Amino acid sequence: MAVRLPSISTSSDVSARSVPAPITIPQYRLSSIAAIWASAAVPMAALAWVVAPLISRALGGPASLVSALLVCFTAGLVWQCALVFYLVRREQGSLRWSVIKEALWLRSPRSPRTGRAGGRVWLMLVPFIALFGAEQFVPDLPGPVTRDFATFLGSGTGHDFFHGSWGWFALVVVMGLFNTVLGEELLFRGFLLPRMNGVFGRTDWLANGLLFACYHLHEPWVIPTALIDTFCLALPTKRYGSAWFGIVVHSTQTVFICLAVLAVVN
Repeated sequence: MAVRLPSISTSSDVSARSVPAPITIPQYRLSSIAAIWASAAVPMAALAWVVAPLISRALGGPASLVSALLVCFTAGLVWQCALVFYLVRREQGSLRWSVIKEALWLRSPRSPRTGRAGGRVWLMLVPFIALFGAEQFVPDLPGPVTRDFATFLGSGTGHDFFHGSWGWFALVVVMGLFNTVLGEELLFRGFLLPRMNGVFGRTDWLANGLLFACYHLHEPWVIPTALIDTFCLALPTKRYGSAWFGIVVHSTQTVFICLAVLAVVN
């Protein structure tokens, strides 16, 4: 009787299986880009101008609108995170970290001149953080005082609302996390920007910045100054091929806001 020996994988077979398949990032049509933009902008606008006022009237009280906006904005940003992962899963067929990392440009930045990844390239964050910080001193267009978070935080009503309120502080932290890490940046710089070159070519980062500014229908008075974000967020993300640039730069705003709220909570 012939004895069949078990097959032995060669080293080349093992290495072939261990190397993941390359991730292909498709280029989207203008209609698809617009649909994804609307999927983020429209819910945020509806939450800000329809849902939040309804909740505010139901709650009553001097801080009811602010509390309703905090809850609604957090919900809208969580939705954006869920939207990103849905789109990646539909496009790539997987949500493995190796897939997500490449599909959303969550990789080390690479110098366009030398091709070197990581290391000193991270130092290029410094000028973009400085520019983003300077942008905060550019005044926005006049908006409703009742929706100005900085004014509210500096008021007696805001102090009473946040003082000792660790639950509301936790919500501000969660909102900030989904705003600059898991929500807006992941959608606009991580997902949309790498897929806009087919339509916009070398100006894809400019188009991305315009889309991001116009996305702020929930607070339209910031749209003109948000255009400056194009040079702080979209440009470095495109130049260095890493969504971490936009995430880190944008997150400096979140850190500042959380520290300001923490000072009142304490």
